Amino acid sequence: MKTITRFFRFIGGKNKERARNEGRFLEWVLNYAVIEPIGNMEAELIRLYPENPEQKKIEYIVEIVRRGGVIIYPTDTVYGLGCDIFNGKAVERVRQIKGEKGKNLNMSFICYDLSHLSEYTRSVSTPLFKLMKKTLPGPFTFLLTASSKVPKILNTSKKTVGIRVPDNTIPREIVKTLGNPILTTSIVDDDEVIEYSTDPELIYEKYRKVVDVVIDGGYGGNVASTVIDCTTDEFEVIREGKGDIFQYL
Repeated sequence: MKTITRFFRFIGGKNKERARNEGRFLEWVLNYAVIEPIGNMEAELIRLYPENPEQKKIEYIVEIVRRGGVIIYPTDTVYGLGCDIFNGKAVERVRQIKGEKGKNLNMSFICYDLSHLSEYTRSVSTPLFKLMKKTLPGPFTFLLTASSKVPKILNTSKKTVGIRVPDNTIPREIVKTLGNPILTTSIVDDDEVIEYSTDPELIYEKYRKVVDVVIDGGYGGNVASTVIDCTTDEFEVIREGKGDIFQYL
């Protein structure tokens, strides 16, 4: 596994011949090697480019997620922390990392598109669906009334769920390959001035002992998504963020 880490860091280097050789080794690892147990070693730092994320690396990350891995990844706003929504142990790890002991944790689902909507939310009105179609993918979180599935999935008493479709290929391709949404919550910085961590290498240094993968997708933003409460007939912005929802209303 350490060899894989060295490869991912080396791939951007100048020695192309060595990179090709290690690339063949990586291909063998991704196709045949057994992935070591989750949560008992340092995280992998994996470089991906949002414009064209390598499918082999996406598949490798998804296999870790399927086995209960917790990952940190870029979005169209700030870096996120998440896991497979159907893995209870992974959800609990995310809760512990965030320090949220209670069941009413504020987390959302990252979806590839709106095809997951009917599975995790109650019926959505036609005007709301049209608004979501216009704004997503984009820097918005739509807070909706959750279906009966969600409390069981997250072991929570909350009756709402946030839906995110970020305008970033990396998390969306992870979700597409996984086949279901991933849980997401923002990476918050300890700095009193800078609210969110933006440098993936610094994020890696801070979280490498508690997560399984940190995806370096370049510097993140420092403004979170705009959160719109759509649980009533009147939409309400409950957190102003990167997106301006009023230009679509």
